Amino acid sequence: NYVNGNPNGTMKQRRNSITEAIEKEVEKVAEAAARDPKELEGKHGGGLLALGVCVGGIYASFLSWAYLQERITTTSYGPNHSRFTYSIFLNTIQSTLAALIGFIYLHVSAPRNPKTSARQAPPIFPSISILYPLLLISVTTSLASPFGYASLKHIDYVTFILAKSCKLLPVMFLHISLFRKKYPVYKYLVVGGVTLGVAIFTLHNPSTAKKAAKKAGSMNAAETSKALGLFLLGINLLFDGLTNTVQDHIFTRFKGFSGPQMMCAQNIISTILQAAYLLSSPYLAQTSLGAYLGVTPELSEAINFVTTYPAVGWDVLSFAACGAVGQVFIFHTLAHFSSLLLVTVTVTRKMLTMLMSVLLFGHRVTGMQWVGVGLVFGGIGAEAVVARVEKGKK
Repeated sequence: NYVNGNPNGTMKQRRNSITEAIEKEVEKVAEAAARDPKELEGKHGGGLLALGVCVGGIYASFLSWAYLQERITTTSYGPNHSRFTYSIFLNTIQSTLAALIGFIYLHVSAPRNPKTSARQAPPIFPSISILYPLLLISVTTSLASPFGYASLKHIDYVTFILAKSCKLLPVMFLHISLFRKKYPVYKYLVVGGVTLGVAIFTLHNPSTAKKAAKKAGSMNAAETSKALGLFLLGINLLFDGLTNTVQDHIFTRFKGFSGPQMMCAQNIISTILQAAYLLSSPYLAQTSLGAYLGVTPELSEAINFVTTYPAVGWDVLSFAACGAVGQVFIFHTLAHFSSLLLVTVTVTRKMLTMLMSVLLFGHRVTGMQWVGVGLVFGGIGAEAVVARVEKGKK
Protein backbone atom coordinates (compact mmCIF):
# COMPACT_ATOMS: atom_id res chain seq x y z
CA ASN A 1 0.00 0.00 0.00
CA TYR A 2 2.93 2.35 0.62
CA VAL A 3 4.47 1.72 -2.80
CA ASN A 4 1.87 3.41 -4.96
CA GLY A 5 2.61 7.06 -5.67
CA ASN A 6 6.04 7.16 -4.05
CA PRO A 7 8.32 9.47 -6.07
CA ASN A 8 11.71 8.11 -5.07
CA GLY A 9 13.32 4.78 -5.76
CA THR A 10 13.58 3.63 -2.15
CA MET A 11 10.09 2.21 -2.00
CA LYS A 12 10.59 0.56 -5.41
CA GLN A 13 13.62 -1.28 -4.03
CA ARG A 14 11.63 -2.21 -0.95
CA ARG A 15 8.80 -3.49 -3.16
CA ASN A 16 11.23 -5.62 -5.16
CA SER A 17 12.72 -7.02 -1.96
CA ILE A 18 9.24 -7.78 -0.60
CA THR A 19 8.30 -9.47 -3.87
CA GLU A 20 11.47 -11.57 -3.78
CA ALA A 21 10.80 -12.51 -0.16
CA ILE A 22 7.25 -13.58 -1.01
CA GLU A 23 8.49 -15.62 -3.98
CA LYS A 24 11.07 -17.35 -1.75
CA GLU A 25 8.39 -18.18 0.81
CA VAL A 26 6.11 -19.55 -1.91
CA GLU A 27 8.96 -21.71 -3.23
CA LYS A 28 9.60 -23.03 0.30
CA VAL A 29 5.95 -23.95 0.73
CA ALA A 30 5.85 -25.56 -2.73
CA GLU A 31 8.97 -27.59 -2.01
CA ALA A 32 7.60 -28.67 1.37
CA ALA A 33 4.35 -29.81 -0.21
CA ALA A 34 5.94 -31.28 -3.31
CA ARG A 35 7.86 -34.09 -1.70
CA ASP A 36 7.17 -36.37 1.20
CA PRO A 37 10.52 -37.63 2.59
CA LYS A 38 9.02 -40.99 3.52
CA GLU A 39 7.79 -41.45 -0.03
CA LEU A 40 11.16 -40.53 -1.52
CA GLU A 41 12.82 -43.14 0.68
CA GLY A 42 10.83 -45.76 -1.23
CA LYS A 43 12.69 -44.75 -4.43
CA HIS A 44 11.59 -46.89 -7.38
CA GLY A 45 9.35 -49.17 -5.33
CA GLY A 46 6.54 -47.46 -3.45
CA GLY A 47 7.30 -44.11 -5.10
CA LEU A 48 6.71 -45.31 -8.65
CA LEU A 49 3.68 -47.34 -7.60
CA ALA A 50 2.16 -44.32 -5.85
CA LEU A 51 2.95 -42.16 -8.88
CA GLY A 52 1.23 -44.63 -11.20
CA VAL A 53 -1.83 -44.74 -8.95
CA CYS A 54 -2.03 -40.93 -8.82
CA VAL A 55 -1.64 -40.42 -12.57
CA GLY A 56 -4.01 -43.27 -13.40
CA GLY A 57 -6.53 -41.96 -10.86
CA ILE A 58 -6.45 -38.44 -12.31
CA TYR A 59 -6.87 -39.73 -15.87
CA ALA A 60 -9.67 -42.17 -15.01
CA SER A 61 -11.57 -39.74 -12.77
CA PHE A 62 -11.42 -36.62 -14.90
CA LEU A 63 -11.80 -38.28 -18.30
CA SER A 64 -14.98 -39.90 -16.97
CA TRP A 65 -15.96 -36.57 -15.37
CA ALA A 66 -15.50 -34.71 -18.68
CA TYR A 67 -17.42 -37.34 -20.64
CA LEU A 68 -20.35 -37.14 -18.20
CA GLN A 69 -20.20 -33.33 -18.18
CA GLU A 70 -20.57 -33.16 -21.95
CA ARG A 71 -23.27 -35.82 -21.98
CA ILE A 72 -25.28 -34.05 -19.27
CA THR A 73 -25.06 -30.64 -20.93
CA THR A 74 -25.66 -31.75 -24.54
CA THR A 75 -28.16 -34.64 -24.30
CA SER A 76 -31.80 -33.87 -25.15
CA TYR A 77 -34.52 -35.66 -23.17
CA GLY A 78 -38.15 -36.33 -24.00
CA PRO A 79 -40.33 -35.22 -26.92
CA ASN A 80 -39.60 -31.56 -26.21
CA HIS A 81 -35.83 -32.16 -26.40
CA SER A 82 -35.31 -30.70 -22.93
CA ARG A 83 -31.78 -30.21 -21.61
CA PHE A 84 -30.41 -30.28 -18.08
CA THR A 85 -29.36 -26.67 -17.42
CA TYR A 86 -29.28 -26.60 -13.61
CA SER A 87 -25.61 -25.87 -12.94
CA ILE A 88 -25.97 -24.76 -9.30
CA PHE A 89 -27.86 -27.96 -8.45
CA LEU A 90 -25.18 -29.98 -10.22
CA ASN A 91 -22.36 -28.18 -8.39
CA THR A 92 -24.10 -28.57 -5.02
CA ILE A 93 -24.28 -32.34 -5.47
CA GLN A 94 -20.60 -32.41 -6.43
CA SER A 95 -19.38 -30.17 -3.58
CA THR A 96 -21.42 -32.20 -1.05
CA LEU A 97 -19.82 -35.46 -2.19
CA ALA A 98 -16.39 -33.80 -2.35
CA ALA A 99 -16.78 -32.52 1.23
CA LEU A 100 -17.69 -36.01 2.47
CA ILE A 101 -14.85 -37.69 0.59
CA GLY A 102 -12.46 -34.90 1.63
CA PHE A 103 -13.42 -35.48 5.28
CA ILE A 104 -12.63 -39.19 4.92
CA TYR A 105 -9.37 -38.37 3.09
CA LEU A 106 -8.36 -35.93 5.84
CA HIS A 107 -8.72 -38.57 8.54
CA VAL A 108 -7.22 -41.45 6.55
CA SER A 109 -4.13 -39.39 5.63
CA ALA A 110 -3.63 -37.95 9.13
CA PRO A 111 -0.45 -39.00 10.98
CA ARG A 112 -0.70 -41.53 13.80
CA ASN A 113 -0.01 -40.82 17.43
CA PRO A 114 3.25 -42.67 18.25
CA LYS A 115 1.87 -43.76 21.62
CA THR A 116 -1.71 -44.71 20.88
CA SER A 117 -1.37 -45.37 17.11
CA ALA A 118 -4.60 -43.43 16.67
CA ARG A 119 -4.80 -40.98 13.78
CA GLN A 120 -4.79 -37.30 14.74
CA ALA A 121 -6.61 -35.35 12.05
CA PRO A 122 -6.02 -31.58 12.08
CA PRO A 123 -9.04 -29.29 12.37
CA ILE A 124 -10.76 -28.41 9.12
CA PHE A 125 -10.85 -24.73 10.11
CA PRO A 126 -7.71 -24.17 12.22
CA SER A 127 -8.42 -20.47 12.92
CA ILE A 128 -11.03 -17.77 12.47
CA SER A 129 -8.71 -15.68 10.30
CA ILE A 130 -8.60 -18.37 7.62
CA LEU A 131 -12.37 -18.27 7.14
CA TYR A 132 -12.35 -15.10 5.01
CA PRO A 133 -9.93 -16.35 2.29
CA LEU A 134 -11.67 -19.74 2.31
CA LEU A 135 -15.01 -17.99 1.90
CA LEU A 136 -13.55 -15.98 -0.99
CA ILE A 137 -12.39 -19.05 -2.94
CA SER A 138 -15.69 -20.79 -2.23
CA VAL A 139 -17.54 -17.80 -3.70
CA THR A 140 -15.28 -17.66 -6.78
CA THR A 141 -15.58 -21.40 -7.46
CA SER A 142 -19.37 -21.24 -6.98
CA LEU A 143 -19.65 -18.29 -9.39
CA ALA A 144 -17.20 -19.62 -11.99
CA SER A 145 -19.10 -22.75 -12.92
CA PRO A 146 -22.44 -21.15 -13.96
CA PHE A 147 -20.58 -18.86 -16.38
CA GLY A 148 -18.76 -21.88 -17.81
CA TYR A 149 -21.99 -23.81 -18.35
CA ALA A 150 -23.67 -20.72 -19.84
CA SER A 151 -20.83 -20.42 -22.37
CA LEU A 152 -21.60 -23.94 -23.65
CA LYS A 153 -24.83 -22.58 -25.13
CA HIS A 154 -22.73 -20.56 -27.58
CA ILE A 155 -19.54 -22.62 -28.10
CA ASP A 156 -18.94 -26.35 -28.40
CA TYR A 157 -17.29 -28.51 -25.77
CA VAL A 158 -13.97 -28.84 -27.61
CA THR A 159 -13.55 -25.05 -27.65
CA PHE A 160 -14.57 -25.01 -23.98
CA ILE A 161 -11.88 -27.53 -23.00
CA LEU A 162 -9.20 -25.80 -25.07
CA ALA A 163 -9.93 -22.43 -23.46
CA LYS A 164 -10.02 -24.01 -19.99
CA SER A 165 -6.43 -25.10 -20.61
CA CYS A 166 -5.41 -21.43 -20.54
CA LYS A 167 -5.66 -20.79 -16.81
CA LEU A 168 -2.20 -19.24 -16.83
CA LEU A 169 -3.69 -16.19 -18.60
CA PRO A 170 -5.92 -14.98 -15.74
CA VAL A 171 -3.38 -16.09 -13.12
CA MET A 172 -0.65 -13.98 -14.74
CA PHE A 173 -3.05 -11.08 -15.21
CA LEU A 174 -4.02 -11.10 -11.53
CA HIS A 175 -0.41 -11.37 -10.35
CA ILE A 176 0.64 -8.49 -12.61
CA SER A 177 -2.29 -6.22 -11.73
CA LEU A 178 -2.72 -7.01 -8.02
CA PHE A 179 0.79 -7.96 -6.88
CA ARG A 180 2.82 -5.99 -9.46
CA LYS A 181 4.79 -9.12 -10.26
CA LYS A 182 7.11 -9.21 -13.27
CA TYR A 183 7.61 -12.29 -15.43
CA PRO A 184 10.47 -13.32 -17.73
CA VAL A 185 10.07 -12.74 -21.45
CA TYR A 186 9.41 -16.40 -22.28
CA LYS A 187 6.24 -16.40 -20.14
CA TYR A 188 4.81 -13.51 -22.13
CA LEU A 189 5.67 -15.41 -25.33
CA VAL A 190 3.86 -18.45 -23.97
CA VAL A 191 0.80 -16.34 -23.14
CA GLY A 192 0.87 -14.83 -26.63
CA GLY A 193 1.13 -18.26 -28.27
CA VAL A 194 -1.68 -19.71 -26.15
CA THR A 195 -3.94 -16.72 -26.82
CA LEU A 196 -3.24 -16.95 -30.56
CA GLY A 197 -3.97 -20.67 -30.50
CA VAL A 198 -7.37 -20.17 -28.84
CA ALA A 199 -8.19 -17.38 -31.29
CA ILE A 200 -7.29 -19.53 -34.33
CA PHE A 201 -9.28 -22.48 -33.01
CA THR A 202 -12.36 -20.34 -32.30
CA LEU A 203 -12.29 -18.40 -35.57
CA HIS A 204 -12.07 -21.62 -37.61
CA ASN A 205 -14.79 -23.45 -35.70
CA PRO A 206 -17.20 -24.81 -38.33
CA SER A 207 -19.99 -26.14 -36.13
CA THR A 208 -20.72 -23.25 -33.82
CA ALA A 209 -20.87 -20.65 -36.56
CA LYS A 210 -23.15 -22.73 -38.79
CA LYS A 211 -25.57 -23.58 -35.98
CA ALA A 212 -25.84 -19.98 -34.85
CA ALA A 213 -26.21 -18.77 -38.44
CA LYS A 214 -29.05 -21.20 -39.12
CA LYS A 215 -30.91 -20.08 -36.02
CA ALA A 216 -30.41 -16.37 -36.54
CA GLY A 217 -30.17 -16.29 -40.32
CA SER A 218 -26.99 -14.25 -40.49
CA MET A 219 -23.24 -14.55 -39.94
CA ASN A 220 -23.34 -11.48 -37.73
CA ALA A 221 -25.52 -13.35 -35.27
CA ALA A 222 -23.12 -16.29 -35.40
CA GLU A 223 -20.16 -14.08 -34.55
CA THR A 224 -22.15 -12.39 -31.78
CA SER A 225 -23.07 -15.76 -30.28
CA LYS A 226 -19.46 -16.93 -30.44
CA ALA A 227 -18.20 -13.70 -28.87
CA LEU A 228 -20.75 -14.00 -26.07
CA GLY A 229 -19.66 -17.57 -25.39
CA LEU A 230 -16.01 -16.53 -25.18
CA PHE A 231 -16.92 -13.58 -22.93
CA LEU A 232 -18.78 -15.87 -20.50
CA LEU A 233 -15.89 -18.32 -20.60
CA GLY A 234 -13.47 -15.45 -19.94
CA ILE A 235 -15.37 -14.60 -16.75
CA ASN A 236 -15.18 -18.27 -15.78
CA LEU A 237 -11.41 -18.28 -16.30
CA LEU A 238 -11.03 -15.03 -14.35
CA PHE A 239 -12.80 -16.56 -11.36
CA ASP A 240 -10.65 -19.69 -11.74
CA GLY A 241 -7.52 -17.55 -11.74
CA LEU A 242 -8.67 -15.67 -8.65
CA THR A 243 -9.34 -19.00 -6.92
CA ASN A 244 -5.82 -20.27 -7.66
CA THR A 245 -4.26 -16.97 -6.56
CA VAL A 246 -6.08 -16.96 -3.21
CA GLN A 247 -5.30 -20.65 -2.66
CA ASP A 248 -1.59 -19.84 -3.09
CA HIS A 249 -2.02 -17.03 -0.57
CA ILE A 250 -3.66 -19.38 1.94
CA PHE A 251 -0.91 -21.99 1.71
CA THR A 252 1.72 -19.25 2.05
CA ARG A 253 0.17 -17.38 4.95
CA PHE A 254 -1.25 -20.26 6.99
CA LYS A 255 1.65 -22.62 7.56
CA GLY A 256 0.76 -26.26 7.98
CA PHE A 257 -2.63 -25.96 6.27
CA SER A 258 -2.75 -29.06 4.07
CA GLY A 259 -4.42 -30.07 0.83
CA PRO A 260 -6.97 -32.38 2.52
CA GLN A 261 -7.96 -29.54 4.86
CA MET A 262 -8.35 -27.21 1.88
CA MET A 263 -10.44 -29.75 -0.04
CA CYS A 264 -12.76 -30.38 2.90
CA ALA A 265 -13.11 -26.74 4.03
CA GLN A 266 -13.61 -25.29 0.56
CA ASN A 267 -16.28 -27.81 -0.38
CA ILE A 268 -18.14 -27.42 2.92
CA ILE A 269 -18.42 -23.65 2.46
CA SER A 270 -19.32 -24.04 -1.24
CA THR A 271 -22.10 -26.49 -0.33
CA ILE A 272 -23.53 -24.10 2.27
CA LEU A 273 -23.47 -21.14 -0.14
CA GLN A 274 -25.00 -23.05 -3.06
CA ALA A 275 -27.63 -24.76 -0.89
CA ALA A 276 -28.60 -21.34 0.49
CA TYR A 277 -29.06 -20.06 -3.06
CA LEU A 278 -31.14 -23.09 -4.09
CA LEU A 279 -33.42 -22.72 -1.06
CA SER A 280 -33.84 -18.98 -1.56
CA SER A 281 -34.20 -19.03 -5.37
CA PRO A 282 -38.03 -19.35 -5.32
CA TYR A 283 -38.23 -16.15 -3.30
CA LEU A 284 -35.54 -14.38 -5.35
CA ALA A 285 -37.38 -15.25 -8.57
CA GLN A 286 -40.39 -13.22 -7.37
CA THR A 287 -38.36 -10.03 -6.94
CA SER A 288 -37.72 -7.51 -9.71
CA LEU A 289 -33.95 -8.08 -9.46
CA GLY A 290 -34.43 -11.85 -9.68
CA ALA A 291 -36.67 -11.47 -12.72
CA TYR A 292 -34.11 -9.22 -14.38
CA LEU A 293 -31.30 -11.73 -13.71
CA GLY A 294 -33.43 -14.66 -14.85
CA VAL A 295 -33.49 -16.42 -11.47
CA THR A 296 -35.74 -19.50 -11.38
CA PRO A 297 -36.73 -21.93 -8.60
CA GLU A 298 -33.84 -24.15 -9.64
CA LEU A 299 -34.08 -26.76 -6.89
CA SER A 300 -37.67 -27.76 -7.59
CA GLU A 301 -37.14 -27.62 -11.37
CA ALA A 302 -33.99 -29.77 -11.16
CA ILE A 303 -35.67 -32.36 -8.93
CA ASN A 304 -38.66 -32.47 -11.29
CA PHE A 305 -36.32 -32.93 -14.27
CA VAL A 306 -34.42 -35.77 -12.58
CA THR A 307 -37.61 -37.56 -11.53
CA THR A 308 -39.02 -37.21 -15.05
CA TYR A 309 -35.80 -38.47 -16.66
CA PRO A 310 -34.07 -40.76 -14.11
CA ALA A 311 -31.16 -41.44 -16.49
CA VAL A 312 -29.84 -37.91 -15.99
CA GLY A 313 -29.98 -38.42 -12.21
CA TRP A 314 -27.50 -41.29 -12.40
CA ASP A 315 -25.29 -39.21 -14.68
CA VAL A 316 -25.35 -36.35 -12.17
CA LEU A 317 -24.36 -38.63 -9.28
CA SER A 318 -21.62 -40.29 -11.34
CA PHE A 319 -20.35 -36.87 -12.46
CA ALA A 320 -20.19 -35.64 -8.87
CA ALA A 321 -18.47 -38.81 -7.65
CA CYS A 322 -15.82 -38.65 -10.41
CA GLY A 323 -15.08 -34.99 -9.61
CA ALA A 324 -14.82 -35.67 -5.86
CA VAL A 325 -12.52 -38.68 -6.26
CA GLY A 326 -10.43 -36.77 -8.81
CA GLN A 327 -9.83 -34.00 -6.27
CA VAL A 328 -8.37 -36.56 -3.86
CA PHE A 329 -5.86 -37.73 -6.49
CA ILE A 330 -4.93 -34.13 -7.30
CA PHE A 331 -4.31 -33.16 -3.69
CA HIS A 332 -2.42 -36.40 -3.07
CA THR A 333 -0.20 -35.72 -6.09
CA LEU A 334 0.52 -32.20 -4.80
CA ALA A 335 1.39 -33.59 -1.36
CA HIS A 336 3.78 -36.29 -2.52
CA PHE A 337 5.16 -35.17 -5.90
CA SER A 338 6.12 -31.93 -7.65
CA SER A 339 3.57 -29.40 -8.87
CA LEU A 340 5.28 -29.53 -12.29
CA LEU A 341 4.28 -33.17 -12.55
CA LEU A 342 0.69 -32.22 -11.81
CA VAL A 343 0.79 -29.56 -14.55
CA THR A 344 2.07 -32.15 -17.04
CA VAL A 345 -0.63 -34.65 -16.07
CA THR A 346 -3.35 -31.99 -16.21
CA VAL A 347 -2.32 -30.70 -19.63
CA THR A 348 -2.12 -34.18 -21.16
CA ARG A 349 -5.44 -35.07 -19.54
CA LYS A 350 -7.13 -32.09 -21.18
CA MET A 351 -5.61 -33.04 -24.52
CA LEU A 352 -7.02 -36.55 -24.14
CA THR A 353 -10.37 -35.03 -23.14
CA MET A 354 -10.45 -33.09 -26.39
CA LEU A 355 -9.63 -36.17 -28.45
CA MET A 356 -12.24 -38.20 -26.56
CA SER A 357 -14.85 -35.51 -27.20
CA VAL A 358 -14.04 -35.44 -30.92
CA LEU A 359 -14.27 -39.23 -31.22
CA LEU A 360 -17.28 -39.93 -28.98
CA PHE A 361 -19.46 -36.92 -29.74
CA GLY A 362 -18.66 -36.46 -33.43
CA HIS A 363 -17.08 -33.01 -33.35
CA ARG A 364 -15.29 -31.97 -36.53
CA VAL A 365 -11.89 -30.27 -36.17
CA THR A 366 -10.37 -28.50 -39.18
CA GLY A 367 -6.69 -28.37 -40.06
CA MET A 368 -6.31 -24.79 -38.88
CA GLN A 369 -7.97 -25.71 -35.60
CA TRP A 370 -5.34 -28.40 -35.03
CA VAL A 371 -2.76 -25.64 -35.53
CA GLY A 372 -4.48 -23.70 -32.73
CA VAL A 373 -4.48 -26.81 -30.52
CA GLY A 374 -0.75 -27.25 -31.19
CA LEU A 375 -0.03 -23.64 -30.22
CA VAL A 376 -1.96 -23.95 -26.95
CA PHE A 377 -0.55 -27.24 -25.70
CA GLY A 378 2.87 -26.55 -27.23
CA GLY A 379 3.05 -23.26 -25.35
CA ILE A 380 1.96 -24.79 -22.06
CA GLY A 381 4.39 -27.69 -22.50
CA ALA A 382 7.27 -25.34 -23.37
CA GLU A 383 6.52 -23.26 -20.27
CA ALA A 384 6.67 -26.37 -18.08
CA VAL A 385 9.99 -27.48 -19.65
CA VAL A 386 11.63 -24.06 -19.22
CA ALA A 387 10.36 -23.83 -15.64
CA ARG A 388 11.86 -27.25 -14.90
CA VAL A 389 15.22 -26.23 -16.39
CA GLU A 390 15.29 -22.99 -14.39
CA LYS A 391 14.36 -24.83 -11.22
CA GLY A 392 17.20 -27.31 -11.86
CA LYS A 393 19.68 -24.45 -12.24
CA LYS A 394 18.56 -22.92 -8.95
